[in-house]
Amino acid sequence: MKKYAVIFIFIFLLVAGAWLGYFYWQNLRGLGPALKPPPEDIAKLLPPEKSAQVPPAINETEFPLKLPAGFKISIFAKGLESPRVMTYDPAGNIVVSIPAQGKVVALPDKNSDGVADEVVTVIDGLNRPHGLATRCTEKCEFFIAESNQVAYYDYNTKNLKTFNKRKIIDLPSGGNHITRTILFMPSPNDHKLLTSVGSTCNVCEENDWLRAKILISNADGGDLKTFASGLRNSVFMTIHPVTGKIWATEMGRDLLGDNLPPDEINIVEEGKDYGWPYFYGKDIRDAAFEPDVMFEQNPDRFGSHIDIPAHSAPLGLAFIPEEGWPQEYWHNLLVAYHGSWNRTVPTGYKIVRYKLDAQGNYLGEEDFISGWLTNEGALGRPVDILVQPGGIIYVSDDKAGVIYKITR
Repeated sequence: MKKYAVIFIFIFLLVAGAWLGYFYWQNLRGLGPALKPPPEDIAKLLPPEKSAQVPPAINETEFPLKLPAGFKISIFAKGLESPRVMTYDPAGNIVVSIPAQGKVVALPDKNSDGVADEVVTVIDGLNRPHGLATRCTEKCEFFIAESNQVAYYDYNTKNLKTFNKRKIIDLPSGGNHITRTILFMPSPNDHKLLTSVGSTCNVCEENDWLRAKILISNADGGDLKTFASGLRNSVFMTIHPVTGKIWATEMGRDLLGDNLPPDEINIVEEGKDYGWPYFYGKDIRDAAFEPDVMFEQNPDRFGSHIDIPAHSAPLGLAFIPEEGWPQEYWHNLLVAYHGSWNRTVPTGYKIVRYKLDAQGNYLGEEDFISGWLTNEGALGRPVDILVQPGGIIYVSDDKAGVIYKITR
């Protein structure tokens, strides 16, 4: 009997090992660039703004990152541990969330030389803070979305510190997706706050009504309800400068192979369902999930506005304004592809420019910044994007631990 038990255990371990090997080969071969440390410190490869000279002629040969002619890239801040969301504080400084350290920091550039003078901790001791927003009415208030809540604070513009915390929304923590992002609606609804909460899982039916949605509430957290549903993990949102509609990136589910499903850019409207977990992309049925469930046509279910190659992991997105930019860039959209971790051949690790007309109709696309992914590994992973008038862009990188400044 003991002999048979040993044989059974051996066969079980052999089969389990073979299955795990197959699963890794099919789904996780491309994990290296996402997890391994950068092969080089990009902060040493890129000079600071005050000494950055990047003529187009050598941009693609002697520089680690490739940009369009007429642009240069430099390091605005470095030595940050996984910086994520960026916004402006009431004093006009760039502030960035550091979820891994439970804090938010400010990056003042008092002498305007294009390099942050210091890293000032605005607040710490938080639960994976991610989304940031500032709202100014009679006074300015600073909003922070943690994994389990949204709160707002008063802000001291002299010492760059928050105080007088007021929690306004309780959120479910844990699960597969723990980042929470916030955005105020455009005028005349700028008293309304959007909060994005990802799913607990790769693909499932959620039991918590707060999950896999973008929520809407008053600025004080009151009247919390669903704004849009069927959104597996819409980590970043922005406002179209002409239409005032909400645009959001969306990460598709895993384990359908290298090329399915597409990641998405959605135009998110109140009351609409964007399909997850049963549909993806242009309202395509996910035949692998609950294949026996039947659906009728639903006028409130929307497909994606733009499909993105699977596993690109789109995060930050920002529209280019008219002020100080050539007309060919007006109303175009920049999207940060954080990069794949579960594709046999890695993809993403770049910023893509979507060419759009003034109403947001798709005209084409091209790489705007690439080169983070090398044969030796990934130098970095772009996350969030801030675009300013006058041809200035800031990009956070949570792998290299830097904020880049791109200047036209």
